[in-house]
Amino acid sequence: MKKFSIFVLIVLCISQNIVTAQDQNILTFQTSETKLEIAFYKPDLFRVKVGAQIPEEEFSYMLAHQQWPAIAVNQEENADSYLITTPALKLEIDKSSLAIKVFNESGDLISSEASNESGGYYQKEIKSGISKNIHSDEHFFGFGERMDFLDQKGKSLVMNVGRGLLKPHIIGAYNILEANYAPVPFMMSTKGYGIFYHTSQPSEFDLGKTDKDKLTFQAEGTHVDYFFMYGPDFTHLINHYTDLTGKSPLLPRFAHGLHVGTYSGGTWGHEHLTSGEYVVALAKRYRQKGIPFDVLHLDSTWRLFGKNGGSGATSFEWRETFTDPKSMFDQLYGMDVNMVGLHVRPRFDNGNNLNLLDQAREGGHVYPEENNKGEFVNFFNDKAVDWWWENGVMKIAEIGAMFLKTDEGSAFGRQANESSKTGPTSAEAKKLHNVFPVAYAKAPYEKFKEHNKMRGMNHTREGYAGIQRYPFIWAGDWPSEWQYYAPVIRAGINMGLSGVGYWSHNMGGFEHDADPELFVRWVQFGMFSPVAHVFGMDHPGYKEPWNYGSEAEKIFTQYAKLRYRLIPYIYTTAFQQNQTGVPIMRAFVLHHQDDLNTYNVDDQYYFGDQMIICPVITKSAKTRVVYLPEGMWFDYWTGKPYEGKNYYNIETPLETLPIFVKEGAIIPSQDDVLYDNKENYGRLTFEIFPGEKGDFELFEDDGISENYVNNEYSLTKIESESTNNATQITLHKSEGKYDLPKREIVLKVHVKEEPRNIQINGKTLAKSGGESGWDYDSTKNCILVHFQKTYNQKITININ
Repeated sequence: MKKFSIFVLIVLCISQNIVTAQDQNILTFQTSETKLEIAFYKPDLFRVKVGAQIPEEEFSYMLAHQQWPAIAVNQEENADSYLITTPALKLEIDKSSLAIKVFNESGDLISSEASNESGGYYQKEIKSGISKNIHSDEHFFGFGERMDFLDQKGKSLVMNVGRGLLKPHIIGAYNILEANYAPVPFMMSTKGYGIFYHTSQPSEFDLGKTDKDKLTFQAEGTHVDYFFMYGPDFTHLINHYTDLTGKSPLLPRFAHGLHVGTYSGGTWGHEHLTSGEYVVALAKRYRQKGIPFDVLHLDSTWRLFGKNGGSGATSFEWRETFTDPKSMFDQLYGMDVNMVGLHVRPRFDNGNNLNLLDQAREGGHVYPEENNKGEFVNFFNDKAVDWWWENGVMKIAEIGAMFLKTDEGSAFGRQANESSKTGPTSAEAKKLHNVFPVAYAKAPYEKFKEHNKMRGMNHTREGYAGIQRYPFIWAGDWPSEWQYYAPVIRAGINMGLSGVGYWSHNMGGFEHDADPELFVRWVQFGMFSPVAHVFGMDHPGYKEPWNYGSEAEKIFTQYAKLRYRLIPYIYTTAFQQNQTGVPIMRAFVLHHQDDLNTYNVDDQYYFGDQMIICPVITKSAKTRVVYLPEGMWFDYWTGKPYEGKNYYNIETPLETLPIFVKEGAIIPSQDDVLYDNKENYGRLTFEIFPGEKGDFELFEDDGISENYVNNEYSLTKIESESTNNATQITLHKSEGKYDLPKREIVLKVHVKEEPRNIQINGKTLAKSGGESGWDYDSTKNCILVHFQKTYNQKITININ
């Protein structure tokens, strides 16, 4: 019989010269060849380390917290196995092989490994891996920004930041099967468990491809380190995973509006056309046309391409065509643009007047390479980050830049598609390659947060586990072609299933001229994405809406205004994301993991928990088939009801994005605005759809500071209940530390017929409209109820 030992270790965490120590219960099991360590972080979340050799704990860029408090567990031993029990799980560990079986509280087997001589752990040449058994009815989701499939059962995947390298681009960079801008080694099983493979090495998952009954994951090294968690609901699994790797912080409220990107008048080959005047004129045009936007970024041609790295490196010198950058920033902020940022890449370069590359090399602030002194900022070193900020970024921050767009994070330790630059190729660099984008995004996010004295923001292309902390990512450089539109939607859905809530893409595609119809359809999807971002490099279109025809501009404006009206809904959903990890953009399977029909729905998604968005992905489509999950659903535009768990063929005129809202939905909105004025909402409208019961809890705070972390916010619960022909709507007192002003409230309630009587707090309300009264719209079968509400007031409306 092998020895069963349980002891308490003092775990040392070495992080950038900071050493901390904390007691942690680690259960250790040993055979002659293999060591197994298990540590419980929650009753339904534990960590496994297993291998021939288990190295000392290292700082992890993937984890939000390096230490967790100890969790008490019960241990037993019988003739063949060790038993570990918590209130949620029971583990059975085979004494001979150390194979692990996991049972839930009810005794159901949810995960198992082979009980043969080697158990689940194996070594194969220089790699170590785990093999687990697959249930016949099991399906797998997650894995990051995958553009290929939602359900990965029967597939094999490689987790390595980057994209295809073959030429031409149509089989290389634009290969959706190899696209890996943001892989995440986290997966969820429909059997109710999740696995986070805690490694920065390139890893491989085989989900029943080689053997339909086996799930394996492996990477280089002498051991395997992974977290096992139990839901059983996917929403709980995402909460567990983001407890480990971090919740998305709240972006400023204005960042939930429209983001506009510009090449300042000239992209590759047209750099001589760039200017600050172009940027100012662009902002003026948006304002004059009444198209709301809040955030603007200047892409790569703002900067002088350096002497060493060309367009792939950053000199922090302005191109000579920008005669007065500070005046440009001042004029933009004078037009109430809330935040302006600049595009950078992670390598230093020398310009005409600045020699930052030479200085950084001399000071040891670049990551050394095998055949030269290096060019990449060493974002793994605090002193190097400080030097980069003080000598590079501050040259643009001190005159007005408030955030960065951090591009080409995949080039560290691996060739980037954009150039032949390979970066460092050492074994250590290979190990750091996947987490480089996390460290790269972390630096400006934290530095600008302190400099701006407000919530941070960073816009980045590449990511890995933990990237959601810094905090939003865009889908990369996909051409303006119909064939890439649907895969981008799929990528966003998969990102949400992988714990990354804030995600964006280039509306209309990035490269190539855009078909106006494609531009419109992509914009409709973009305005219902977690972050709405319009930008492209097609010269001279640049995805500026007026360059695609009057109809495209009209529809763009329509949906931009609609997004701004819905910011109370979007911002509240972002707060839910911050609290639970559940993303703004949600796969159907996230809420319906027992519905087989949802497993391959990869072009529709929940937007928050009340709305379903159904982008039109086929050119010249007059209709599209939609699947509506269980429940009753209503067409957002017409109010027409649809019974769920059915497919429907829906008409799709160009101006219409099919949107459905669930039974009892309560959708808050504000009046039209051109930008976020950083004040409390004015008049609020709550649109209420028929249903026995419905509720929504509106989140409000100052929208700028991080005071929400200290619970300085307000929650206002709205409830609706209908029986027979009567409806009662209750707006509860606002709860929380953030005071709200007295303001007008409008209820837009969908009804079958005009009501006979409406009462507020027992008093009959006159049918008069205006600021106090109600009206009935017979064309839309809805009533409009107007009244005033203070934050500490409870109001009950009865409709009969």
